[in-house]
Amino acid sequence: MQPILVFIETSDGQLRKTSLEALSEAKRIGRNINVEVIALIIGDKIASFANELSSYGADKVLVAEGGDFKDYNTAKYTRALLTAVNKTNPTALFLSATPSGKDLSASISAELKLSALQDCISISYENGVFTVRRPVYAGKAIITVRALKTPAIITLRPKVFAVGVPENKNVSVGNLQVALTADDQRVGLKETVVTAQKKVELTEADIIVSGGRGMKAGENFKVIEELAQVLNAAVGASRAAVDSGWRPHTDQVGQTGKTVCPTLYIACGISGAIQHLAGMSSSKWIVAINKDPESPIFKVANYGVVGDLFEVVPALCQELKKPC
Repeated sequence: MQPILVFIETSDGQLRKTSLEALSEAKRIGRNINVEVIALIIGDKIASFANELSSYGADKVLVAEGGDFKDYNTAKYTRALLTAVNKTNPTALFLSATPSGKDLSASISAELKLSALQDCISISYENGVFTVRRPVYAGKAIITVRALKTPAIITLRPKVFAVGVPENKNVSVGNLQVALTADDQRVGLKETVVTAQKKVELTEADIIVSGGRGMKAGENFKVIEELAQVLNAAVGASRAAVDSGWRPHTDQVGQTGKTVCPTLYIACGISGAIQHLAGMSSSKWIVAINKDPESPIFKVANYGVVGDLFEVVPALCQELKKPC
């Protein structure tokens, strides 16, 4: 039977945890149906990751390496992925549902004239068919979809699938030769702008503290930034806060922002509009802090605090700073 191919992402010289989640899920399914799992990693100076990928479930590792792949580029990465698909003839292609993963899955599905099953929260294989569950209608419903053609192109929602326990094993590593066309090289990266302070990535954070319209002004976000620092959490924002210019779009959680699934989500001054709930309602535990007891956010919260966030959050910070 054909293998499962998994696209692996890197960031800041490290493997992305979301890719290890996808690889671990491929390993689980691969063992159940007795197929190989092949990890494809694309980038510059990334061959050293092969052993780590083998420990998380890869039976083989394909490396597309070189200066052309130093920075993510849709056309170049699509060409490399197409080359890998043609070489391995996989029964399924797994990618993490990150911005790059979604972009690449859409591009590769267009090239192969197949549908991509996006943002999946469960995957099963039976009678030669992959079946997935994924949220629709801003998370208000879950649908079950079957992939009737191969390869099944599936993106996995971050922080839904567990990372497996590393194992020591040997793995074969192969260099993937990619022939880029002139069209593939029409677009290049001109500049990368990095924020001065390194932040925890929202989609990979275990704890997120978010602020909404109730923050009243951008400078007031220092209140939840302090809480985030104490908890080693990421800082998020509602669309209202982003539209007001208080936070960058990269911090936006919601239907038009990022979909997150942390262990703990603390919503401060967020009313709970449907578009925001679509991006965070799958969090394991939700704590809402809002002065209005009728705010929709309390309907999805596990714990709610009716009160002024400018009094509640600093008090919470002080309690958390106390020695155990």
